[in-house]
Amino acid sequence: MTNCEARERRMRILLAGGAGAIGRQLTPALVAAGHEVWATSRDAGKASVIEATGARPLVMDVYDTESVEQAFARSRPDAVLHELTALADLDFAANSRVRIEGTRTLVDAARRHGVDRMIAQSISWVVPDGDTLATEDEPFAAGVTPGVPELESTVLELPNGVVLRYGQFYGPGTWRAPGAPETLAALEGRLRPMARVIDFVHVADAASATVLALDWPHGVVNIVDDEPAEAAQWMPVYAAAVGAPPPSIPSDLREGRPVSNALARSRGWRPRFSSWRQGFTLPEGGVAQP
Repeated sequence: MTNCEARERRMRILLAGGAGAIGRQLTPALVAAGHEVWATSRDAGKASVIEATGARPLVMDVYDTESVEQAFARSRPDAVLHELTALADLDFAANSRVRIEGTRTLVDAARRHGVDRMIAQSISWVVPDGDTLATEDEPFAAGVTPGVPELESTVLELPNGVVLRYGQFYGPGTWRAPGAPETLAALEGRLRPMARVIDFVHVADAASATVLALDWPHGVVNIVDDEPAEAAQWMPVYAAAVGAPPPSIPSDLREGRPVSNALARSRGWRPRFSSWRQGFTLPEGGVAQP
C-alpha cells in the first residue's frame, strides 16, 4: 500500500493508553483524520474521559491476556498505537515492565489478529553523550533506560512497526503543566540524573507526529522540537512561565546529546511549537496558564 492509499483509507485504530496525556491529544487528531478509534484504559471509570475525546472506550489490562484478546476482538484494528506507560507515581520499575512485558503482549496479540502495523512510544534520550546531532542510526548508550531496547526491538518485529522516540513532554496533562506534580523544586531535584542538554516536544506535536506515522515505513524516528535545550537556558524560562524563582543549576551534569528531527521533517511533520521557548511561554503551550 502506498502512503497516498494509506491516507485515503479510514483505519480502525486500537489506542492502548487512551486516557493518558498523549492519548487525550491523539484521539481527536485521529478522528479528525477520519479514523475510527477504540481507546483502552485499565480503569473503567475513565470511559467518560475517553468518550469525550471521540473514541470508543475499552477496558484492557495489558497483563491480562483475556482482556487484551477481547480488546482486539472488539476493535478489529488495522493498526495499534502503543502509548502505555506507568509513570503516574514515578514508578520507573513498573514503567520498564510495561515496556518489556506489555509490549510483548501487544505484539503477540497483533500477530494473532493479523495486524502488522504498530506505532509505539519510546524516548529520545537513549544515545551516547556528544556534541553533534544524534540521528536514529546511533547505538544505544551504555546504561540506557531499562526496557527501551526491548520495547523497540519487539515492535520492530512487525513488518510495519514504527518506533517514535519522543522528546521530553510538556503541555496539558504532563508533568510540566499548570498544577502538575512536577513542581520546579522537583524538577531541580531531578537534574542530577538528567543531562545538561535534552530535547523537548509539546504533547500535541507528539500526537500530530503519531497520526502521520500511520503512513510511515518500518523503523525508528526521532520526534523532538527544533531547539535542543540546555538546563541553564530552559530551567529559567520554565521558572518564569510558572512564576517561580530561577533555580540553581548543578555544574556537574552529564553532557547529554542534542537530537535531530530531520527524518520526521522529511516525512512531513512540522511541530506547531518549534521551540520549548515558544511553548513554555504561550498559553497555547499549556504551561503558562491553565
